[in-house]
Amino acid sequence: PPPPKTPPPPPPPMPLFEGMKQPSGAAKQMLGKPPPGWKQVLEKDGPAGFAKAVRQHPMPLFADTTWRDAHQSLFATRMRTIDMARIAPATSYAMAGAYAVENWGGATFDVCLRFLRECPWARLEELRELVPNIPFQMLLRSANAVGYTSYPDNVVYEFCKQAKISGMDVFRVFDSLNYVDNLLLGMDAVHKAGGVVQGEVCYTGDVLTSKKYNVDYYLQIAEKLIKQGETHVLGVKDMAGLLKPEAAKTLIGALRAEFPDTPIHVHTHDTAGTGVASMLACLDAGADVVHGAIDAMSGTTSQPSLGALVASAYQRPRDEAAGKRAPVPDLNREDMLKLHDYWNVMRGHYAPFEQGVTSGSTDVFDHEMPGGQYTNLMFQSQSMGLSDQWPAVKQAYADANDVLGDIVKVTPSSKVVGDLAQFMVTNKMSSEELLEKSSELNLPTSVVEFLQGQLGQPVGGFPEPLRSNVLKKAGLQPINDRPGKNLAAFDFKKLGEDLREKWGYLAKEGIHISDKDVISAALYPAVFEDYMKFKGQYGEVKEIPTNFFLAPADPGEAINVNVDVGKTLRIELLQTSQTLNEKGQREVWFDMNGVLRIARIEDKKAAAVLSGPNVKKAPRADKSNPGHVGAPMPGTIVALKKKVGDKVKKGEAVATLSAMKMETVVSSGKAGRVTAVHPVEGDLLAAGDLICEIEDVSADEKLKEEDNH
Repeated sequence: PPPPKTPPPPPPPMPLFEGMKQPSGAAKQMLGKPPPGWKQVLEKDGPAGFAKAVRQHPMPLFADTTWRDAHQSLFATRMRTIDMARIAPATSYAMAGAYAVENWGGATFDVCLRFLRECPWARLEELRELVPNIPFQMLLRSANAVGYTSYPDNVVYEFCKQAKISGMDVFRVFDSLNYVDNLLLGMDAVHKAGGVVQGEVCYTGDVLTSKKYNVDYYLQIAEKLIKQGETHVLGVKDMAGLLKPEAAKTLIGALRAEFPDTPIHVHTHDTAGTGVASMLACLDAGADVVHGAIDAMSGTTSQPSLGALVASAYQRPRDEAAGKRAPVPDLNREDMLKLHDYWNVMRGHYAPFEQGVTSGSTDVFDHEMPGGQYTNLMFQSQSMGLSDQWPAVKQAYADANDVLGDIVKVTPSSKVVGDLAQFMVTNKMSSEELLEKSSELNLPTSVVEFLQGQLGQPVGGFPEPLRSNVLKKAGLQPINDRPGKNLAAFDFKKLGEDLREKWGYLAKEGIHISDKDVISAALYPAVFEDYMKFKGQYGEVKEIPTNFFLAPADPGEAINVNVDVGKTLRIELLQTSQTLNEKGQREVWFDMNGVLRIARIEDKKAAAVLSGPNVKKAPRADKSNPGHVGAPMPGTIVALKKKVGDKVKKGEAVATLSAMKMETVVSSGKAGRVTAVHPVEGDLLAAGDLICEIEDVSADEKLKEEDNH
């Protein structure tokens, strides 16, 4: 359904809520200086002193994930900066006692650029100015930074350095395979940047029953994070909500007994509905900090209710005298409810991105899908035509995990499992068939890279002969060490020069390439290029109200855009012409602050009707013909590697197919010469559509080649 055009009216104004409708700067000025919080403790005592104060604090502490993992888990990371900024001043009051507000990292970085057309660095800096008293917290994928692959070491160091400068405080450093060499690299980068290092071990399986992921496994990793990584805070990242209350008591109790001086912070998801009970069990067992989300943004695949956690935890026996001596006051649930009222309204704008997850589901204990991936994978499956096969995708996810060796599943390793699951469902392939045909299949690129070792080394090693078969077909050598160790240092200076030359023509529009943009381009080159093209065409769009950003206005509707403090543009859509001009454009009439404006806008839907949709009506590949190379799954052709007349070896890449964030290299099933290429780059193909045809090279040609050689 489209987002509501007019959101329900907000509740009557309350003291902390007065500035909600105002520009964020005006709201900040209205509310005045917020009370001191843990940010001031960090500034005064540094990361080590901050960690010591957290460990000595007499009451449980809470971190709020509303601005990051909550919306990543509920509606595919689509929350816009403008909606956070409007409530930020009130948040600085209501959440003054919070350990941290998580607002960056994870999937937010690339989604800002890819879908929201915002600069992620600008988001961080704007929110930092509006919330000066609460530490900010981000999710860092260790050697993967905020990407899906391994980068040269200096990219991770440069990223962390700039993140700290732009306002980040606490870095939750994890690795998608719990690969300690990657973890230590990320932790060292944060140490050198001057941030709070929160080294995290990812939780999977069931610590009470698993032989592979048992208490000793977690204690061994934690010991390395504390002794080798010198972590300030030890994190336990339960990314799928698998940590049940009894398991929580056992695991956190063991960690607390073994490491009595290190603060422990536990993260979870409420997918099964056990989140509040499990986090309370963690606090009882000795954890210092747990995660939650504002009530309106909590539950199901998000974090448990912060209001419920606070209300329950504060009923525990407490040392009132020690509480009065604490450097930061406790959270106030009544103040937090005012934030709930705001998000209860705003969540309606993002309803189209919610995937119908209306209740908890204990099947997460079977498929172990991370909460942050659940809605993304559901959305991706729908885009690939698998919406009616979601139960099959979940089952395939569990099967794919088994095929890959029962690995830790969190971005980017969870993407590997998800990509393989969708591949299996699309091709109606069982685990047994996949293993049997592994030397012939065009598996998703993420799966091939994982098996090569580009994410690191999984506990217990890689599955064989799957790994050998896949790498042999792809012509790749295995990586048996830290992936970034042997990568050449990235040349930021050269990239900066190239970007400034390429986009220099936008300077007249006030658009300049900053050093932060260079880091973004180093992490996501193709995504950054698309972002710059969009920005060059439309400029900044972050001030457009969310309901109009996500859906078109109807005639008579108006929006107010705050372009500066005290300067607002009122733009009303008057009408749209009924006829197209020769360029396929319609005239769109606006009233802008009382002045009539006309814009000519291409009608893409009408153009599609006139010229035919951009869906290539390719012939279908004949599976019995080894010379037919078909699309292994639905997607867009992003690169064609061969043209008619080119010779190709068996297993050589002929095309690259992309579906959402999943890329697949399509290779030839036989050696020969390309006789036909059916799609062009940019065409959308269905699974099984014919990409190219290959025929054998004649005996005369082979003899001629041998003579020439």
